[in-house]
Amino acid sequence: ARSHPHARVRTTRHFYSTMAAVISCSALAARVVSGSATGSRARGAVNLRAVKMTNAKGRGALVVSAASAVASGYASALVEACGDAKALESVHGDMETITAYMAANPSVGTFLSNPTMEAPQKKDVLAKLGKEADFHPFTKNFLNLLVDKKRIGNIEEIAEEFESLYCDSTDTQIATVTSAVKLENEQQFMIAKKIQEMTGAKNIKLKPEVDPSLLGGFVVKYGKDGSGFIDMSVQGQINTIKNEIVVA
Repeated sequence: ARSHPHARVRTTRHFYSTMAAVISCSALAARVVSGSATGSRARGAVNLRAVKMTNAKGRGALVVSAASAVASGYASALVEACGDAKALESVHGDMETITAYMAANPSVGTFLSNPTMEAPQKKDVLAKLGKEADFHPFTKNFLNLLVDKKRIGNIEEIAEEFESLYCDSTDTQIATVTSAVKLENEQQFMIAKKIQEMTGAKNIKLKPEVDPSLLGGFVVKYGKDGSGFIDMSVQGQINTIKNEIVVA
C-alpha cells in the first residue's frame, strides 16, 4: 500500500528535526570538554559521545579531532533519528551495504569526496545505490543531508561510528574469526554461541576472514579493541610448542 503524501512529509520533517542538532558539528565539538554535549530534546537535539582530546605541546591547548567529532555527531543523530528497533535494524543493514559497496568500489568514495563534483551528481549516484539496495527512507534522507552539508566524504568514518553505537544500543559483541579455510555456517554458529556464553552479550556478530598461514583451525578476537583472544590455529599450537622448547 502506498503511504499518504502527508505522512511522508511528516516523516521527512521528523528526520530533519532530529538531524538539526548536527548541522554544525564543528561548533558542537568545540563545546565538548568532558563527557557528552547535550542539546535540547524539545528541538530534536541528540546526545553526542565524548570526543577524545589530547594535550598539545607548548601551552597545553586542547586539540580536537574534527573528523572524529563529525563522525560521532552525525552517527549519534542517525541512531536517535531511527527511533525504534525496526528502523535501527533497517538502517544498520543499509550502512553495512554502503560500507561493503565502497570497499569494493574505491572510486565511488573518491568521487563522493571530490569537492569539485556537484551535489546533484553525488545525490544521483546515491539514489541509484539506494534504489538498487532498497534503502530505508531515513538512510536516503541521511545521505542527502551529508551531501548538502558537504560531509559525504566522511561517510566511511560515520558508518564505523554508527556501527559502534549500534552495537552499544543492541548489546552486540563483534568477533573477528580468522581461519585457514572458509568456515561452514554450522561452525560459525558454534563459535558465536561459545563467545556469547563467555561474554554474556545478547547478540554476537561474526566477521569471518581467511588466512591460509594459520595452516588449520581458527583465531578469534573479540571485545573492545580485540582485547579478547582465542587461538585454536595449528600455527598457534606450533608457536606454543616452539616456545616450550626454547624455555626448556
